[in-house]
Amino acid sequence: MRLDALLVRYGYCARREAPALLRSGRVRGRDGANITSPGQHVNVDEVLVDGEKIPFPDGIYVALHKPVGYVCSHAEEKTSKLVFELLPAEWARRNPRVECVGRLDKNTSGLLLFSDDGCFVHRLTSPRKHVPKLYSFETGSPIPEEASALFASGGFMLKGEKDPCLPAKLELTDVTHGKITLEEGRYHQVRRMLAAVGAPVIRLHREAVGHLQLNDLNLAPGEWCSIDPTTFCGHGER
Repeated sequence: MRLDALLVRYGYCARREAPALLRSGRVRGRDGANITSPGQHVNVDEVLVDGEKIPFPDGIYVALHKPVGYVCSHAEEKTSKLVFELLPAEWARRNPRVECVGRLDKNTSGLLLFSDDGCFVHRLTSPRKHVPKLYSFETGSPIPEEASALFASGGFMLKGEKDPCLPAKLELTDVTHGKITLEEGRYHQVRRMLAAVGAPVIRLHREAVGHLQLNDLNLAPGEWCSIDPTTFCGHGER
């Protein structure tokens, strides 16, 4: 790959900025020698930027413990903090850029995945792939006893939707606390489902995606770690 294209691919600069970056001496070969020609063909493992190897050359697959108060968006919003502010800045400039694997709303915390691999993102977000997402919640009003059977029926309709929700598993620990497992990710789905049965959500936290459990990662809110994408192999076979 051309050196300037490589620097753009991994988010270090725009192509027009590559010559200046190279003149700065920040880009070197493994032998420590400056690399100054934008058109030089190199392999990613031959390049050091600021003395460091290029991280995640084969793609980014990471998990973040999302805190409440952050929005899952690249867009600048004057009143909101963005989840991408919790990740290395150059990741947002990668091509293809790093995207959220699904979303959590501003007031929801928990496990959030990121990748620059479009196939991986699709595999985990398509309803046809049947990847379960586990949430814990607290509601402001008691949840009716019939809600578990209603959500599991496969016939539950949300206001404004044309198709019923896929069957969801609701497990209650008491009348205002419990867990719910979904295999799809409609807009504010958990909040809308519980509000529809008269139990508005006041706390929502995603605990797991597929077999990946947030508790197993030992991440404090705002922290991230790399994950093995093969953890999710086997989902989508149905």
